[in-house]
Amino acid sequence: MQFTFAHNNFNVRDLTRSLAFYREALGLTETRRVEAPDGSFTLVYLGDGTTPHLLELTWLRDWDRPYELGDNEFHLAFRADDFDAAHALHAQMGCICFENPKMGIYFIADPDGYWLEIVPAT
Repeated sequence: MQFTFAHNNFNVRDLTRSLAFYREALGLTETRRVEAPDGSFTLVYLGDGTTPHLLELTWLRDWDRPYELGDNEFHLAFRADDFDAAHALHAQMGCICFENPKMGIYFIADPDGYWLEIVPAT
């Protein structure tokens, strides 16, 4: 028996805002969408156009409060082929939430507070 990665999920409060963030900050684009017939939820799958891994954004119509992210110790990591340009973009966007220059990495936060690690390609 073998298991392979399919996707990761983040629940989001404002789907339009989140889609814009992931497009601008990471170049992710929508690959598939599932909408509940009664409008109670929308699932949007985002891809990077290179790898098969997807990020699923889930919007729930009746969710009325920020998501509890605990200590935010879980995260997704992205390789940047131009780390300096990525850092400049994220600094301009104001979404850098933590930097570790000794490790050569930094984190950005999405509109719901999920952390995304940015690492150099090498």
